[in-house]
Amino acid sequence: MNTIYSYLMYSLLIGAGATAVMDLWSIARKRLLGIPLPDYALVGRWIAWLPRGRFRHDPIARTAPVAGERLIGWASHYAIGIAFAALLLAVAGVDWVREPTLGPALLVGIATVAAPFLVMQPGMGAGIAASRTPRPAAARLQSLVTHAVFGLGSTPRPGSQTSSGGLDAYPESFRAASFRAGAA
Repeated sequence: MNTIYSYLMYSLLIGAGATAVMDLWSIARKRLLGIPLPDYALVGRWIAWLPRGRFRHDPIARTAPVAGERLIGWASHYAIGIAFAALLLAVAGVDWVREPTLGPALLVGIATVAAPFLVMQPGMGAGIAASRTPRPAAARLQSLVTHAVFGLGSTPRPGSQTSSGGLDAYPESFRAASFRAGAA
């Protein structure tokens, strides 16, 4: 039970934190390079149409809006980030959190670019790996860098060798609960 609790809590914290880092990267990218922010309302629209039996849109912007699509999109964005963090912990192990290293986090972060390339972008009408966009190479590079940033954000403290390992990046209340639960 303690291992399951640790796995779920670390997935939640690392996933939400890495997704927030990715969002900060998007804001910086907009300010520095003029690249528009992602529109998670469109992601929410795409997801909201899935249970209605529609996977592919041509393009999603021309599909009828759905009530609450922005909230659905943002909630899904963070839920997917948490799922990707769970994947990281499944690959690297829960003990990785004690002394996190950049390698596994970056590897999983970059590998997760397969999800938008092979599922989301085709479903939203952009084609496999953004092949139907005006500048596919630029879109692919943006996706790759953004997912690498997620990987960087997944590492609480790269190379941390402190007494509590990578847990230093988390609030004291969580670290204390983790130690009580036998996570560290």
